[in-house]
Formats: sequence, structure tokens, C-alpha cells
Amino acid sequence: MARNGNRHMDDQPLRRVAPDAHWQSLRQGDRVRVRLSPGYETAGFVDALTVDHTTVWVDLDGGGRTLLHCSDGVEILPHG
Repeated sequence: MARNGNRHMDDQPLRRVAPDAHWQSLRQGDRVRVRLSPGYETAGFVDALTVDHTTVWVDLDGGGRTLLHCSDGVEILPHG
């Protein structure tokens, strides 16, 4: 393990993120597909989202609720 690998981590500027266009169109109550990675997809409803649409809570089919951020590498697509 490197002893000084993250020594200056706090000196790095934060990277701005912006959600994809389809995240911008999401609204509370929308039926969506959540693509976690190729071959792994589930569905649910948008429960809540931040004003800037960078963070979305999704109530998943089959139970559970998950918080997704646009930098997570997850796709949230309209169901249909």
C-alpha cells in the first residue's frame, strides 16, 4: 500500500458534473428503467430528485429505494 498516495487529495479541485439530457427531463412519479451496467437493468418510479437533477431517488420494483447520482455511471431512462 502506498504511504503517500493520497497525500494531496484535498488540494485537487472538485470536478463539476452535469446530468445527461434524459436526466433533465425526469419528474417525480415517472416510470423509469435503471441500467446499472450492460445486462443489469431494473425498473421503478422516480421518488424524488434534486433541483439541478444531478441526484435522483428511485423506488425500485420488487422493493427498495436507491439514491443515484449522475456521476455514478448509471443510466436512468424513461420506461417504454
